[in-house]
Amino acid sequence: MDEDFEREEYKNYVIRILVDDNPMNPREDENLGTMVCFHKRYILGDKHDIRSEDFSSWAEIEEHLIKEYDACVILPLYLYDHSGITISCGNSYPYNDRWDAGQVGFIYISKEKVRKEYSVKHISKELKERVTKYLEGEVKVYDDYLRGDVYGFLVEDEEGEHIDSCWGYFGYPEGVKDAINEAKSIIDNLHERWVEKLIDKKAIEIKEVKV
Repeated sequence: MDEDFEREEYKNYVIRILVDDNPMNPREDENLGTMVCFHKRYILGDKHDIRSEDFSSWAEIEEHLIKEYDACVILPLYLYDHSGITISCGNSYPYNDRWDAGQVGFIYISKEKVRKEYSVKHISKELKERVTKYLEGEVKVYDDYLRGDVYGFLVEDEEGEHIDSCWGYFGYPEGVKDAINEAKSIIDNLHERWVEKLIDKKAIEIKEVKV
C-alpha cells in the first residue's frame, strides 16, 4: 500500500489520504471548453482535426477558431516541460523559460455553446468574464491531472479493516479537503446508523425486561 499523504482519526475511524496513481483524464469527461493542442511528444487536450502545419502562426490558428468555430472566449495554453509537464492559460506568458516552455494551443468555447449552456440570447461582457473564469478552472483541473496532483481516501476501522474509499479529488489543498470532508460524511452516516441500532437494541432489552 502506498504511503499516506495525510492521515486523520475521526470517531474511532482512520481517514487515509493517498495520491491517486491512476486518475481519470478530466478531458474525457464533459467540459464546457474545447482544448486544441499541438505537441510532437504528448497527446494533450481534446481530439480535433486541425493541423498546425496548415498555419504559419498562433495568430492564424486563433483567427481560424474564431472564424470557423465561432469562438466566443479563447485563451492561449502554455506548457512547461521539465521533469514533468504543467499547463496554464491566460493572455500573458506565465513561464520565465524560453527553452522548456512555450505555447501549446488554445482553449475556447463557441457562442452557440455559451448561449445554450447559460440559456441566453445576448452574451454580455459579464458573462464572458464568468465563462473565462470557468475555462481557467478547467485548465487548472487538467494541470492537476498532468502533474499527478490528484488524491483519494480510504476509511478504515480501528482494526485496519477497509470500510469505504473514493478517488479523483483534484488539486492541493482543495482536493484533499474535499476528500477528507467526504470521508467524514461517510463516517458520520456510519456512526448515525450505529447509534440508531444501539437505541433499537436498548429499546428491545427494556421491552423484554418489562415483559
